[in-house]
Amino acid sequence: MIDLISTATSQDEAERDAAVAVLPVGSFEQHGRYLPLATDTIVAGIVTARVAEEYPVMALPPITISCSHEHAGWRGTVSISARTLHQVVTDIADSLAASGIHRLVLVSGHGGNYVLGNIAQEASVAGPRIAVFPRSSEWDRARRDAGLTTGGHEDMHAGELETSILLAYRPDVVRPGNEAADWTADDRPHLLTLGMAEYTESGVIGRPSLGTAEKGRDVIASLVRSFAPVYEILTRTAK
Repeated sequence: MIDLISTATSQDEAERDAAVAVLPVGSFEQHGRYLPLATDTIVAGIVTARVAEEYPVMALPPITISCSHEHAGWRGTVSISARTLHQVVTDIADSLAASGIHRLVLVSGHGGNYVLGNIAQEASVAGPRIAVFPRSSEWDRARRDAGLTTGGHEDMHAGELETSILLAYRPDVVRPGNEAADWTADDRPHLLTLGMAEYTESGVIGRPSLGTAEKGRDVIASLVRSFAPVYEILTRTAK
């Protein structure tokens, strides 16, 4: 069983007195034949756990099903609507505020959850309240810091990045054969309309053969460093 649930008690959180909570938002969607449906949730959980080791935040359990409509048709993929995800996240933010935590970071493990950006913008009109992390710039920096060969466009799904993170922290969930699952589809002009199936037969768009545990550890270390300005922005107005 993958540990994605905090074991902190109410007393633990009272003593921590965190100004910021961190909510991993994953998905339950196909990642080819060799990575689990829960890949995005596992990745978001890893980022959250490592951030919580370095910053005094409250780590929340993940949202495990989100907006994976571009993967519809692959067995096992499950989605909720963007409006449902919006409501769930805003309800969580409101509940946290009722207990005295008024700042929330959404750790996004799935690029298709576009609505998270809208949630952050709406919530932060009167001042910083919700942030989305990592942003594309932070993922790009992590790729450079870790020496990944591919960029985010080429390595869109179940490729070098995700394979590296899982090899570093959960190698037991990476099935044999992933090293031969590369699939290139750089031209995807109608992805939102036609979905992934138009551009990949396997469900992979990227180069998992390039994934290594060392790269995965370096990616996460870079993201933990990149979290610092996000935390600073939220906490300077949190009290």
